[in-house]
Amino acid sequence: MTSTTGTTGLSMDVRTTAKRKVLISGASISGPALAYWLHRSGFAVTVVEKAGALRGGGYPIDVRGTAIEVVRRMGILPRLRDAHIDSRRCTFLNADGSEVASVAPSAVAGSVEGQDVEVRRGDLATALYEIVRDDVEFLFDDSIETLDQSDQGVVDVTFHSGQQRTFDLVIGADGMHSHTRESLFGPEEQFHCYLGYCFAIFTMPNTFGLSRELMMWNTPGKAAALYAVGDSDELHAFLNFHQPEPPSDALRDPDAQRDLVATVFADAGWKVPDMLNAMREADDLFFDTAAQIRMPHWSSGRVALVGDAAYAPSFLTGQGSSLALTGAYMLAHALATHRDHTTAFAAYERDVREFVTMNQALVDNGGATLFPTTVRALEQRNMMLRDLVTMPAAPARPAHSALTLPEWL
Repeated sequence: MTSTTGTTGLSMDVRTTAKRKVLISGASISGPALAYWLHRSGFAVTVVEKAGALRGGGYPIDVRGTAIEVVRRMGILPRLRDAHIDSRRCTFLNADGSEVASVAPSAVAGSVEGQDVEVRRGDLATALYEIVRDDVEFLFDDSIETLDQSDQGVVDVTFHSGQQRTFDLVIGADGMHSHTRESLFGPEEQFHCYLGYCFAIFTMPNTFGLSRELMMWNTPGKAAALYAVGDSDELHAFLNFHQPEPPSDALRDPDAQRDLVATVFADAGWKVPDMLNAMREADDLFFDTAAQIRMPHWSSGRVALVGDAAYAPSFLTGQGSSLALTGAYMLAHALATHRDHTTAFAAYERDVREFVTMNQALVDNGGATLFPTTVRALEQRNMMLRDLVTMPAAPARPAHSALTLPEWL
């Protein structure tokens, strides 16, 4: 086989070029997506995941715009369309439980009907894992303990299990609270941009007869939502509240999280008392702050970050999974196109930075407007929702299609 180089500059000589070994930390969305594209490009890929198995479940997530093209090229778009959550309506409620407005989900989510998809996070994670599990090495129930970028042009990795191995490159795809990022760049606080909200997500029995719909109750600074995915006997429950300063102590203590949420919503009406009771019993409670990760650089030496680890946009934008998929594609393309990792990482940042910035900026006019913190702002939001009932659907937000994907495979 002879060496050929296309217009992208990507070498196709897989016989004479030794496979570069890449370790990816994290097996949620960006990790397996990156593993897929790197394997396709001739890399030897290992994925390490601290969980004991692939994580299922999770709140529904959106795949939009540019990311739709990514999953189409991966061959999993038909599967995701089959798993698409076809919600019929979003109903917004006043403090007393009376209806403000009932609108099409796309009208408030900023998605494009017939193009974008919404699926359970676990469905997307499983689809990504299944197309790559036979081609790359997965190390579950383990994690990176230390990284040592030696003078020999490699990264020496010690795992939590005690295993020691050497890789050419390491990629942190381990989420907003990335251990890889902390090991490389320092404490999260210097990159963590708190957006003023805390939230709790959990599942509870569907005792309310909800089907293919979301119901959201609001008072200033507080929101409670019940999301019925299909006709399931289980609901996704969501409690969101404004908090001027992040509750640092509660972030590390599940009991403190439950106590904080219960205190904030103690006088709430509608179905909230039932939700609080269910939260006390839930074994899948996820509590966190609404925040973004903003970094001046996404790499150092032979280690780089992708997805939420580098640029978490927060759930308020609805773009987290889409950024993760698109970022993984662009990072893989840069590494496949440029043999020198420094050049590749620079190209990745150059090509993706503006797209990330545009999507993070959606927080200013996107989901955050659904959670007003004052009486006046809530009145304005309710007026907007009532207008949506009679107005035609708005066009898709431009950041959804702000990045043109290069072809290279």
